[in-house]
Amino acid sequence: MGDRLRVAVVTPLSEDLVELVERLEPRVEMLCEQELLPPVRYPSDHHGDPSFTRTPAQERRFARLIAAADALYGMPGEDPAALRRAIESNPRLRWVHTMAAGGGAQVKAAGLTAEQLERVTFTTSAGVHAGPLAEYALFGLLAGAKNLPRLQADAAQHEWPPRWLMGQLREQTVLVVGLGGIGREVARLLAAFGTQVIGTSRRGEPVEGVAELVHPSQLVDVVGRVDGIVVTLPGTAATEKLVSAEVLAAVRPGVTLVNVGRGTVIDEDALVEALRDRRVGFAALDVFAKEPLDPASPLWDLPNVIISPHNATLTPAEGRRIAELFADNAGRLLDGRPLRNVVNTVEWY
Repeated sequence: MGDRLRVAVVTPLSEDLVELVERLEPRVEMLCEQELLPPVRYPSDHHGDPSFTRTPAQERRFARLIAAADALYGMPGEDPAALRRAIESNPRLRWVHTMAAGGGAQVKAAGLTAEQLERVTFTTSAGVHAGPLAEYALFGLLAGAKNLPRLQADAAQHEWPPRWLMGQLREQTVLVVGLGGIGREVARLLAAFGTQVIGTSRRGEPVEGVAELVHPSQLVDVVGRVDGIVVTLPGTAATEKLVSAEVLAAVRPGVTLVNVGRGTVIDEDALVEALRDRRVGFAALDVFAKEPLDPASPLWDLPNVIISPHNATLTPAEGRRIAELFADNAGRLLDGRPLRNVVNTVEWY
């Protein structure tokens, strides 16, 4: 690859962030033509305006940009099929960085060959979103502890009810399902509240702020002891419906459930039933098994649910943090050092 890295920018990226990457890692040349990228609708918009189209001439320029690159910043159109075409068209391509923390699912969907997976290294933006998602998890747990739906219902009726007890995180036990970057940050913040934290881990390595570790296969045995559950796991074959109907049947009645991982980790039909009969007292959901969430989904109408449209990661600083991560990884690639957040192409996370 030499001592320079040519990077085709194939996702919306401001000129300020293009310059930031080149300033942080001067050996990188960012190939970015703004008119070939969809206009952004808000800061850190990695998809851009969905109505954007390129002229045939612009498509040829975009293809030439990709063909001249050693690496891609983003996935063309956030489309796995476009990713496959880019890799097929450029035998010199060695690295693709995805904007999503869960970019492994997109790479899997591209249907790449074994040779292509061996040739190209894929990395994700995992870790960039830990702070915002941990805050969302706390928001959900606090909303459940303070019974936000009851407060909203009373306010809607202009009703001043008799005083009633609220929960306190300091007095609660919370299960964090998944102790990757997001789960560790959730555990750290909860420990600062004085919350007792249980975490799931396949390896059993100690984690700061986690008082007890359990294997993911033990969920059904532990959920009856907790007041809150935070799901942070990626969507893989191993995690699909890990929070199963059996697990939801075993929870302590009134438990709060927050999902900032992937929607497929929870059996959504079973969750609806658990919310209806109040085994799950409150749920804050940022992710769903199928997105966008079907307008006919009963989750929309349940009073003890807060729905956010896979939006909890978005902050004005997200784009800058991804650019900083990319620059660091570019330096690692050029120096022959291990990259951060490499996609596991067996389990796809």
